[in-house]
Amino acid sequence: MLDILSEELDRNYKALQGKGDPAPYYLAYAVSEVDAAAVTASQGALLSSSARRSRTIDVTIRVGNPKVDNYHSVRGEMAQFTAGVPLALDDSPDAIKRTLWRETDRCYRLAAERLITIKTSKEVKVAEKEQSDDFSDAPPLTARETPGAQDFERKDWEKRARKLSEALAGRPSILSSSVSAMGGREVKYFVASNGARLMHGRPTSRVMLSAQAKSDDGMDVATFDSFDANNAKNLPKEGKLKDAVEKLGKDVEALRVAQVVEPYVGPAILSGRAAGVFFHEIFGHRIEGHRLKDESDGQTFAKSIGARVLPDFLSVIFDPTLKQSAGEDLNGWYQYDDEGVAARRVPVVEGGVLKTFLMSRTPIPNIPVSNGHGRRQPGNEVVARQSNLLVEASKTVSEKELREMLIAELKKQNKQYGYYFQEITGGFTNTSRRGIQAFKVIPLVVYRIHVDGREELVRGADIVGTPLASFAKIIAAGDKLEVFNGYCGAESGSVPVSAISPALLVSELEIQKKESSRERPPLLPAPAGSSTLSASPNDGGVN
Repeated sequence: MLDILSEELDRNYKALQGKGDPAPYYLAYAVSEVDAAAVTASQGALLSSSARRSRTIDVTIRVGNPKVDNYHSVRGEMAQFTAGVPLALDDSPDAIKRTLWRETDRCYRLAAERLITIKTSKEVKVAEKEQSDDFSDAPPLTARETPGAQDFERKDWEKRARKLSEALAGRPSILSSSVSAMGGREVKYFVASNGARLMHGRPTSRVMLSAQAKSDDGMDVATFDSFDANNAKNLPKEGKLKDAVEKLGKDVEALRVAQVVEPYVGPAILSGRAAGVFFHEIFGHRIEGHRLKDESDGQTFAKSIGARVLPDFLSVIFDPTLKQSAGEDLNGWYQYDDEGVAARRVPVVEGGVLKTFLMSRTPIPNIPVSNGHGRRQPGNEVVARQSNLLVEASKTVSEKELREMLIAELKKQNKQYGYYFQEITGGFTNTSRRGIQAFKVIPLVVYRIHVDGREELVRGADIVGTPLASFAKIIAAGDKLEVFNGYCGAESGSVPVSAISPALLVSELEIQKKESSRERPPLLPAPAGSSTLSASPNDGGVN
């Protein structure tokens, strides 16, 4: 594949340099080859089982020069040239080269047309404040590294998914539930006109558990858990997965009858997993470098390099070279980014002070080169994205001490209770100037902690706020790291990420009530027999 790509790239690049007006100064082909299988079961029955193999080609072509080219940002508009088209699965040079030829020609025409528009725009509009180049140089790396094989046995996982999902069938208050498992391997090929030639990739596997119910007042409640590993053989064993399913069922049933929260501002503890998501949403997206090229973006930290942005006992590192942390495989690791740049550890905040931004090969003022964070989902253009986010604390306390500090803070603020956010499913944030610079993080399992130490499960809470105010309220960190693995969706599509953090105590966190539905639980009883489907020697029949 590398040889086929290289031959056609050299031919097309030479031809366009001779005939193109404007001529390209850079051309790259990126191929993503995926072999994957997935199964889903519910109520003890298999819902789906599939396997697929695909190849996708993305073409990057730049015309003009590195100072101003067809990717130049005009008033926040993001250029889109590649279409992520399918490529032949057979290693047939003729079939593959014909697709490359057509896509290169199509992308070149779009690129040349946009460069003309950009030059016209720069002549008639007021010069933009941001004057950094559009593209940076990078060493042409060469490597042929075959990823390890994926050890995912689909037929075996069909049986396991059926058995695990059956444990939720005996809970009639659960309206829907599922157990899904997937395993795959992605091989990436990258060739560029500067001489880069890369083959690399990784196997991935995941188990996802979910359950949903509806409270009598119409509020939807849900719980979710997932386990990620670099290979299916590293996924949890049967006993651990069964325990996770049982906990999931108990949690969603308890949430259905839990008390609804009221709007609140006050002290709270975020578990390590919850704190990781918190940092990913409200901090990570704001230090993705490409946002500083967009004048419509809020650019929260544009002028903050060298300034304190977090408490002095906290540091934040992004490290895509890290494969494991806290005993778990990480989802956000890779060897090379999607622009052919080697992955590297990037300390973004040291002792509370901002040091740099996450960078692709799109420069920003005072940071002219990539630090290996140009990423995309096939079919999208590359921008700077997060990888493995690691929150480190120079001062830590035990979980018991963190709880004691929460109660002391409650008494100091004359509050009757605070909150502990145990599980969070994700969130979203707005970085545009046109909207409010705010975020929302979506918790799943939340406990109210009273000043006398009592705790109770509650529902209906969403965490909201603004980033700068929220960072200033972090007052302590726990001594145990926890991992949240997931997938982040943004301008360049969905990419695998991880967030590793200790638990955090904040002196002030704002909660708003979650939206509730007008629909009520089903009028009809659950089908006969559903309450006994999960009976087994180990679960006692009813939980």
